[in-house]
Amino acid sequence: MALITEAMTEPAAGNRSVEVVERKGLGHPDTICDALAENLSRALSRFYRDRFGFVAHHNVDKALLVGGVSRSRFGGGTVETPIEIILCGRATHAHGGVEVPVEALAIEGTRQWFRDNFHALDADRDVTVRCLVRPGSAGLVDLFGRGAGALANDTSCGVGFAPLSPLEQFVLATERGLNAPSSRIDRPEIGEDIKVMGIRRGGAVDLTVACAFVDRFVADRSDYDARKAAVAGIVGARSAASGFASVEVAVNTGDPPEGDNVYITVTGTSAEAGDDGEVGRGNRANGLITPFRPMTMEAVAGKNPVSHVGKLYNVMAHRIAARIVAEVTPVSDASVCLVARIGAPVAEPGLVALRLATPGGELPPKVCRDAEAVAHDALAATEALSQELVDGTFPLW
Repeated sequence: MALITEAMTEPAAGNRSVEVVERKGLGHPDTICDALAENLSRALSRFYRDRFGFVAHHNVDKALLVGGVSRSRFGGGTVETPIEIILCGRATHAHGGVEVPVEALAIEGTRQWFRDNFHALDADRDVTVRCLVRPGSAGLVDLFGRGAGALANDTSCGVGFAPLSPLEQFVLATERGLNAPSSRIDRPEIGEDIKVMGIRRGGAVDLTVACAFVDRFVADRSDYDARKAAVAGIVGARSAASGFASVEVAVNTGDPPEGDNVYITVTGTSAEAGDDGEVGRGNRANGLITPFRPMTMEAVAGKNPVSHVGKLYNVMAHRIAARIVAEVTPVSDASVCLVARIGAPVAEPGLVALRLATPGGELPPKVCRDAEAVAHDALAATEALSQELVDGTFPLW
């Protein structure tokens, strides 16, 4: 394993003159696909673990949301054609004479996820689910079970960084705050489909929020405008603690100045009529889209948590970076890249690249050793990370 540590020469994200951060919220069609793919992977992993004593081969990271057709209107509209969810990928369908209920896990798990996460959507009426998960290829299944330790089933890389900049924290907190259960109780008109785009120029921030309002809770255009202004006020109030010199908040900027053709939905998501979705098109493993940061195109959700480095390494890279910043003095920022080759042990990447920033820009040997020790420790705990992913102790989208 090649382990390289070098100095980070560019300014920290929060110190650059311009920064862009995006978050696709819980009800965004792309995030829905990520969540459902990961939900299915966890359900399969738990079944395999409970019945077979191990997590069998699977990768169900190919999900598609086909938007429905609806007629939204103030006071309450109708869904005329349901949202269609297509789940596909590869999974172990049987082992030791035991059949795995892949289709049942996929369909009922999807409906239950919608019941748990959407307050204005009927999971039985407004959604249809198709499961097209097939058995895995013989080569990958053999690779999955070969050897004493997990072997990488892809040639791939994972990247991560820490800490989150103030803007990154603000964007993430804005969406999660609007989608918090307490917000839903106080303001049921707020749908789950919330997208936040933050742009920082120096100390000034422009925040654009797209919020799908639920039509049954909105009486007319005047009521809509008042509720939209209330959302802007909620976000603006949160900005007081952000530390920015100024924050401008705009909500649903696509609305026309007059008329009823505004962003209202029947179910709380644009998926009912306006948008489709796919795994991997949205947030990265830390819940954000950060074009000014190191990123990978890898879709994390739905990949198996044992051997798919496209999942493990992206989560692990963020964790290593966070631990280095927290534990290694005087490192203030860190980015991590892990690269694997198919067939090699997951715990032994071909390359571990650490880029570290310190106040003086220098990296004494002890700092490098301490940071590299964190990376070695995290790699040694790969199996424990796999179990955390199966248990779903943290979101991946």
